[in-house]
Amino acid sequence: MRRVCFTLQVKPDRLDEYRRRHAHVWPEMLAALRDAGWHDYSLFLRDDGLLVGYLLTEDFAAAQAAMDATDVDRRWQAEMAEFFINGRHFVVLDEVFNLDHQLGALQ
Repeated sequence: MRRVCFTLQVKPDRLDEYRRRHAHVWPEMLAALRDAGWHDYSLFLRDDGLLVGYLLTEDFAAAQAAMDATDVDRRWQAEMAEFFINGRHFVVLDEVFNLDHQLGALQ
């Protein structure tokens, strides 16, 4: 499994509503994410709107494409588009340190 971390920027004046919408994500959206290969998926939101996402997946491009092909994702993204600065453009971060990997290399 590959760990993926990405960032997005939520409009500062929309933070409360963004949190409310994510407190109860549609069950069909949750199932679609699971079925598309998004595992251990979490979002973290800073007070200035920085959104950090984290997930495990076998193939991130395939997991994104599987979601893009669903009707529920199209509906969800249409509703969420107004929350983001510069659209829904994921900035994927490079992993530069992993404790378990380095500890494993020592053994």
